[in-house]
Amino acid sequence: MKLKSLFRASMLLLVLCGMMVTGCKKPVVESTTGTIKGVVSDLAGTPLSDVSILLNAGSTAYTTGIDGSFTIDNVNLTNNTLVFTKDGYLEVSVTVTASQFKEGVATVNVSMEFAGAKIQGTVIDASNAGAALEGVLVSVEGLEATATTGADGKYLIENLTISDYNLTFSKNGYLDVTKNVVSGDFDENGSCTADVEMGARELLRGKTAEDLVNAGKWLYSDYRGGRNGDDYPHFDWSTDFLCTSDFEGWWEEQNEGSTIQIRNNADEGHQNNPADLEVFDSYIYGSKMITQENKIMTLRLRTHAASTDAPAYFGVQVIDLSEADPKAVLQTEEPQTLASEDYTNFYYDLSAYIGKEVIIAVGTFRAQTGDYWKQLVIRRIAFSNAEVEDWGWPSDVGIPINDDMSDWKLSREMVKSTMVQGHNTVFTGISPVGGDRENYRDGYRSWKDVHHIAYDWTLVPRYKDSEPLPGEGFIIKTNGSGTPIDLVTPQAYFYGKFNISANTLELKARTFSSTLPTFFKLTSIDMDYNVTEFVPTSAVGEAADGNCWKFCHEDGDGSNPEGYATFTYDISAINGKTVVLALGVYKGETNDGEQKFAIYSVEMK
Repeated sequence: MKLKSLFRASMLLLVLCGMMVTGCKKPVVESTTGTIKGVVSDLAGTPLSDVSILLNAGSTAYTTGIDGSFTIDNVNLTNNTLVFTKDGYLEVSVTVTASQFKEGVATVNVSMEFAGAKIQGTVIDASNAGAALEGVLVSVEGLEATATTGADGKYLIENLTISDYNLTFSKNGYLDVTKNVVSGDFDENGSCTADVEMGARELLRGKTAEDLVNAGKWLYSDYRGGRNGDDYPHFDWSTDFLCTSDFEGWWEEQNEGSTIQIRNNADEGHQNNPADLEVFDSYIYGSKMITQENKIMTLRLRTHAASTDAPAYFGVQVIDLSEADPKAVLQTEEPQTLASEDYTNFYYDLSAYIGKEVIIAVGTFRAQTGDYWKQLVIRRIAFSNAEVEDWGWPSDVGIPINDDMSDWKLSREMVKSTMVQGHNTVFTGISPVGGDRENYRDGYRSWKDVHHIAYDWTLVPRYKDSEPLPGEGFIIKTNGSGTPIDLVTPQAYFYGKFNISANTLELKARTFSSTLPTFFKLTSIDMDYNVTEFVPTSAVGEAADGNCWKFCHEDGDGSNPEGYATFTYDISAINGKTVVLALGVYKGETNDGEQKFAIYSVEMK
């Protein structure tokens, strides 16, 4: 009995011990920390050493090695924030989420943008014999970065990226001066010098010589304003781009033309402005190279709110900035007057400025103090070697390039006197502002900042108007019914003058029909009037007569640039030459439809 009880107790003890051993077995615990590693480089892919890295705003800084790599161990497997800093580069912050850890390791590669660029310069006082000007506040539009000139007139703004900037120079008692700096102004070390002169007198209202150096250029022979279809399509809302020019004061784009107005808003105190027949109240202005071929300037004008006994006073002033003491010179003995709702042409001989690039301003004068309101309507500003009559084309007075191009309205004089483009080689046909004729002023004025083809080149609507604002690109087109086939004279075309430094021109474009092809051609004219017609080396479509190219392609818009047809031209034969390039659309088939050519981009490279 006792033996049986002892056996039972032993068995129970063995079971209990087994249970204890099983229940006390140590479980496998997963790690709660991991590793973050990666490489830090600049935007060109070059590794960056000595980059400081803070984890979750901690006090311990990790540092990249000579190969740009870093490793941070014992990181919680949760969301973590890394902040990368290095002198001369923009700070970068990166969040590493828990899901990025794979088997305990998260890889984070970071690119840092160079921000060691600087703008420096000296500000001098033009009213004090060019002495250094102390205490000038220099601010950068869109940034908090500022600087103040010292006793030596010098300033320095650091920690910038290489980009475009607008600087403003301000000091009590002096007119503000603005200065534009573009990325190309920075040298290989990221340094840009922008010297400024303050205290200079105004040559035009609100504009000193410093301001006028940056005036927009009137590169071409014919600028038209307004919205009406006089002498269509030469004058039409879709082909008149005068409003892309620079203006000062009050102005509007009206049906009848680009309208310069007297400032007369009581809320702004303009009703107290005194009469002044020497300084423009409001004006349009541009920079123009005067040559033997374009020495005669034609204005086509009318007025609003004017009468015979109270006419609008206006004039043309020219400023030669190359003179030691430049002045605004009125081109008539005294201000002119006009009180007519009929268009009238006025002519100005600019022969005195041949060989010089000068500032030309057309503006209105305030003839009375107090409540005074007049409007000067400008329908066109044209430059030629003779007076341009009525609605005529400037080329009507020139010698045709050759018999084949006699109807292009592009003369030898225009080829010679057109000003050469700047250094830009990429042009877009997409307007930042879309719409129709109700939106055209804002649309046209948005072109300048994006190098739009209708701003940097010029449109000749020889037989047909255009469609400037569609989202697919700038559209030039042919007439429909009744138009004969003509592969020599374009219906409409763009042209511009370039110092060619490229071997290839790439065009992206589309059409709007799968059955009605568009015919187009790229032509160059050198300064000896030799004409070259280019055929693409790779393209969509097929060759047509007259060195034209025809194609149908309905794909592509501003949000789908890959959809456009691409045309590549070998232009190495004109590399190193100064030429006029013309890109036009031709009537290639007899039909009742318009053949549309939507230009997305033109690039020389």
